[in-house]
Amino acid sequence: MGTTIRPELSEKNPYWIEKHRYYELKHFCLQYPIWKKAYLALDRLAKRPTDLILFSNRQHLGDPTAKCAEARIFYSDRMDLVKLVAEETDAVLGTYILQAVTNGISYDCLKARLDIPCCKDVYYDLYRRFFWLLNKERG
Repeated sequence: MGTTIRPELSEKNPYWIEKHRYYELKHFCLQYPIWKKAYLALDRLAKRPTDLILFSNRQHLGDPTAKCAEARIFYSDRMDLVKLVAEETDAVLGTYILQAVTNGISYDCLKARLDIPCCKDVYYDLYRRFFWLLNKERG
C-alpha cells in the first residue's frame, strides 16, 4: 500500500499552503508532459514553414510564425518554471522531484525504478517544499 500525501498540512508546518491551492499547483505540474509535447510539435512546425499555413486562420491576417513563436515561449516558460523550482528545492533530489510532480509518480515507484537516494520522510518534506516554493513563484 502506497503512501498518499495529504493535501492539507497543519498550519504550523513551514511548507503549509491551502488545500485547493496545492491541488491547483499539482495539476499545473501534471500538465508538463502536455506542454512538452506541444512545444516539440511547434518546434517541428517551425522547421517546415509550409505547414505554418495549417496553424494560421485564413480569415484573420497575421503572422503565423509569430503566433508559433509566442506559443513556444508560453510552453517553454512554464516548463522552465517547474524545472527551476525543482532544482531550487534540492540540488541532488531535484530531478527525482521533477519526475514525481510532472508524471504523478509516488515515492515507492521512485525507489523501485530510479533508486532515489533518500528515505520517504526526507522525500515528502522536499515534495512539500517544492509546492511551497512553486506557490511563491506563481504568486
